[in-house]
Amino acid sequence: MPSRNSRLSSPSALRNRGPIFNLLRDVLPLSGTVLEIASGSGEHIIHFAALLPGLTWQPSDPSPQARASIEQWVKAEATTNVCPPLDIDASSEAWPIQHADAMIAINMVHISPWAATQGLLKGAGRLLPGGGALLLYGPYRREGEPLVESNAKFDADLRSRNPAWGIRLLEDVVSTAETCGLVLKSVVDMPANNLCVVFTRL
Repeated sequence: MPSRNSRLSSPSALRNRGPIFNLLRDVLPLSGTVLEIASGSGEHIIHFAALLPGLTWQPSDPSPQARASIEQWVKAEATTNVCPPLDIDASSEAWPIQHADAMIAINMVHISPWAATQGLLKGAGRLLPGGGALLLYGPYRREGEPLVESNAKFDADLRSRNPAWGIRLLEDVVSTAETCGLVLKSVVDMPANNLCVVFTRL
């Protein structure tokens, strides 16, 4: 049983959860299951679940430490519409879930190998119904546009920590999504030079 000390906290999650929610509430269905890939500390999904109680929220993370944190946040907040976290490696095709009405992934694409993004998009193509939304949040490169200084420094730091990480080219993500049956719906500028990228399943 995880202890209270296993509850993690992310300053960036506390900063960006409000702006992300403002977009999410216009994208998500009124009912159904929302699968979050790479839930991290669990603070995002706990916040969203409290504000959208009509939805069932399914967190996931490949890290045992993250899953323990999610469990403790659910317990601490007495949240009743968040399921136990699943162990999902996005790069694998063997996910322990067969359906989701919507999916979200926050700050995952740049802090994981490209194979994880490919797997995420393939997973959305498998799990989502027609019209189901996938929302991605984080920093992106765009063709013909230089990275702003803060994102360039962040990208260099990511690649120094793991050469397989780094800020992805948005056009690469979009073209890969299209091969998985997803169509780009919107790209929304967010605070701190981030984007919310919304796809829908054909």
